[in-house]
Amino acid sequence: MKFIRKITYTVTETWLGLGFLLGFFLVLALYLTGFPQFASTETYGLSTEMERFAPKEEVALTPPSQGGETKIPQEELKKAEESENIEEPQETEEIVPMNPICDFSDWRYDGCEMHGDARAVGHENNSIIYFIPPPSLIQTAEAQEWKIRSQSRKIVGIREVIVKSLNSSSPPAPECTIRKNVPALVFATNGLTFNIWHAFSDVLLPLFTTSRAFDGEVQFLITDYQDWFVRKYNKIFKALTNYEIIDLDNDREVRCYEHIVVGLRGHRELSIDPARAPRNYDTFQFRMFVRDAYSLPLWLDVPYKANDSLDKKPRMMIILRGGGRKFENADEIIAAAEQVGFEVIKSEPGFTEDMNDFAKKVDSCDVLLGAHGAGLTNMIFLRTNAILFQVVPWGNMNWACNIFYNDPAREMRLRVLEYNITAKESTLYEKYGKDSVVINDPEQLEKWGNASVAYWGEQNLRLDISRFTPVLEQALQLVKA
Repeated sequence: MKFIRKITYTVTETWLGLGFLLGFFLVLALYLTGFPQFASTETYGLSTEMERFAPKEEVALTPPSQGGETKIPQEELKKAEESENIEEPQETEEIVPMNPICDFSDWRYDGCEMHGDARAVGHENNSIIYFIPPPSLIQTAEAQEWKIRSQSRKIVGIREVIVKSLNSSSPPAPECTIRKNVPALVFATNGLTFNIWHAFSDVLLPLFTTSRAFDGEVQFLITDYQDWFVRKYNKIFKALTNYEIIDLDNDREVRCYEHIVVGLRGHRELSIDPARAPRNYDTFQFRMFVRDAYSLPLWLDVPYKANDSLDKKPRMMIILRGGGRKFENADEIIAAAEQVGFEVIKSEPGFTEDMNDFAKKVDSCDVLLGAHGAGLTNMIFLRTNAILFQVVPWGNMNWACNIFYNDPAREMRLRVLEYNITAKESTLYEKYGKDSVVINDPEQLEKWGNASVAYWGEQNLRLDISRFTPVLEQALQLVKA
């Protein structure tokens, strides 16, 4: 009986092992013959998925030249033209409606601004700025063309810049030869800029307003280029741009930018409206910017005499005009100022190309004295709380004295003093007589349209020293206050 149980156990154990063995081979066969959950990675693309993360061959990128400027070789221009016809997959970008490019609504200036594909092409008659709308808008865009006087006022005589906005039907714009990764500002330096007041009011101050927020990262493209002007005010230009200044009309490159501004934004006569200026720039900040550009001491921006010994005389600069509204008794005026207690520095008429030394002379003075005229623009180089002393000619000229000089001076944080002459202190009194409309009724002369000839051009001044001396004394007291 024991023998039979032993044989039965052995046979059972042997068949059980054989069953396990057969089961193993059955499972193996199923694995090899193709249930999907056991299929090879090659069949279902995992190897392809892995290839996405495999290292790819590196492509060398040529860095742009210094200043973000890339010169495009001529042989590559043809390749660029051919490649434009090859459609490539592009990333989906947010479509932004195209804003108006040019604005003629301001009473003072015209201006255009382009973001995207903008190209500047010089021409000896009228330089051209092309704007190519983005692909999402070019099919429906309207082809337009404008002519812009690119200063801060609509002065006749400024060479115009042509701005062209293209569409899909327009002739193609010239291919780029130079690309720049900073904005460009297009403006003119001709016009009335031989006059220092117009130089600052029409160009330099609006140039500050328009470009200062770029912190030097902007290139100037100048049309109607005046070399003497750029040399004379080179300190201001260098303080506003880090890049080469381009004489656009004589330039033969096709310069491409992603942002171009055409025209200067000028708000008022020799002043800035902070509400309309980037970063709320104001006229005081412009004066301080100019002082910094000419290396005048910012930390000593107080009247000059306060930084010297107490026995040093305050300084007065007197502007001696060479044309209309000049002082005919200048020697008596200077003697009276010296008698009161001023050290007088004379500013003789003449063209000054190098402003560096002259800026330092003005900076050294506490008072700037002159008849209404362009020379008073040099008040920009005075220190805070220094005095602009303006002699107002005959002929209802207070409005001009205020708008052009007194109001800007106050915005620059200067003090203002005036001396209004009488009719007898004008040479017009002798020329036309006491009973003439020129003397008796300046407002009527203005209505007739003849006022500017008499009051601005023909008039010179002969000050009554006994009447003028008390105002000189008042100026001295203001300096000492």
